[in-house]
Amino acid sequence: MSYPPDHQRIHTLSRRERLKKNWDKYGLVYIFLIPILIHFAIFQLFPILFSFVLTFTNWPVIGEPKFVGLKNWLGLFNDPLAWKALWNTIMFSFYYIIPTMALGLILALLINSGKLGTGFFKGLFFLPVVTSFVVISGIWSWLFKGTSDGFINTLLNYLGIGPQLFLSDSSQALIVLAGLSIFKVCGSTMIYYYAGLQSVPEELYEAARIDGASSWKTFWKITFPLLLPIHFYVAIITTIGSFQIFDSAFLLTSGGPSHSTTTIVYYLYQEGFTSLRLGYASVLAYVLFFIIFFISLIQKKYMGKEVSYK
Repeated sequence: MSYPPDHQRIHTLSRRERLKKNWDKYGLVYIFLIPILIHFAIFQLFPILFSFVLTFTNWPVIGEPKFVGLKNWLGLFNDPLAWKALWNTIMFSFYYIIPTMALGLILALLINSGKLGTGFFKGLFFLPVVTSFVVISGIWSWLFKGTSDGFINTLLNYLGIGPQLFLSDSSQALIVLAGLSIFKVCGSTMIYYYAGLQSVPEELYEAARIDGASSWKTFWKITFPLLLPIHFYVAIITTIGSFQIFDSAFLLTSGGPSHSTTTIVYYLYQEGFTSLRLGYASVLAYVLFFIIFFISLIQKKYMGKEVSYK
């Protein structure tokens, strides 16, 4: 459809006026967004696109990348160590997610009780979060030393239980690493739940007390359901954290024994920065991304619901 020249001129002027008004209103916001968008494009968008291109190449860093098509993607299906690393990561998630959420909620309930000394314990429980992971890993390694003079083995000896190998036992090492991660992050999980508990209206608890509800019933009928948004958020961040576990396996076990603590991120690191197979490492990175993405969608469907306090 063609417009008369006068109509086109009016239409152009009105569009320019809208743009000018928009700039006058949001110009400062656009100015501040420009460096943020540039930073995002350089350090986020470009690496994502470049890593996707790498999945179709064989690039050992030294030399020119060689196009190999779908070889790296198909190689994933024939790599037993990749599947073992993925299974180890899934098992680590089972050992880590629920205990972290449960312990964080229990600690939040303790400090929300308002009893004397709760402020001190709040700082004490949060201390591992702000402590260097290297330091905590060293302490954990000393606690779970797989000899008779190890601290945990000494305690087990008093209970009549023989010394355990812990980090040197393929059936125990992953659980010990999960315990380390739980100890490290349960303080931050506690803070999330504590903030959620503070937002629950007190009149709901008063009504429950008037109706004669017990503390246990009040928790399951009021507190726990109203914390659903916090459950969802904590579940998301703990799931992402569990699938990205690397530092504890790197510092304590180096993926052993017998690859029992080789997680998908640790295997990605080995392939990319030890074996210099950046193309295959990029494939592992995208596999990790899709796994986390789909798990997050499932969590969003079943846990990401609105909660009303009325």
